Amino acid sequence: MDSLPRAVYAARPFPEAIMATIQSLAVFCGSQTGHGASHCALAHALGGALAANGIRLIFGGGRIGLMGVLADATLAAGGTAVGVIPKHLRRLEVAHEGLSELITVASMHERKQRMFELADGFAVLPGGLGTLDETIEVLTWKLLALHDKPLVLLDDKGYWRPLLDLIDHTVSAGFTGKDARALYQVAGDLDGLFAALGAAAPSEHESHPERL
Repeated sequence: MDSLPRAVYAARPFPEAIMATIQSLAVFCGSQTGHGASHCALAHALGGALAANGIRLIFGGGRIGLMGVLADATLAAGGTAVGVIPKHLRRLEVAHEGLSELITVASMHERKQRMFELADGFAVLPGGLGTLDETIEVLTWKLLALHDKPLVLLDDKGYWRPLLDLIDHTVSAGFTGKDARALYQVAGDLDGLFAALGAAAPSEHESHPERL
């Protein structure tokens, strides 16, 4: 990833299967940039690729960390970036005020639900506890058959390996069914993300988003 020019990803068209099913992609990612330069490069490349393919970005509305890198790259490439942020965070002046649209909500839970409603699928970049919270809740909703939207973990430099190991541990310990591994997909780069989103198959179970 570090050795590839950002423009390579930004100019590459998404597979047709993605364009048919994903018009808005929610991205969960950190409000910090982390210690790995590749994380910022990945966020920047994803923003450019979304813009180039007419996919609307849905994210947490922050101007800092990977959120800011992602949003700025999307907007700089002519794309649409929609942020959803709780009013207490907007008051702390961490909101990105230059977005295509900034939606202010009352609470953290309402933020997650609004992002869910706006998105056709989810990508997870490196992040901290907030990113974990968003990811686990969406996975739990899917486990409970409340939705059938794809979620792909972008495992940049093995960042999400400990989380994947923990999920496997809950399965082996008998607290989670083996089918939990089918709730998400893992990609090492943007090519893998695009392929996973394009290959996402509808669940055989009935979904009940009204129960969220």
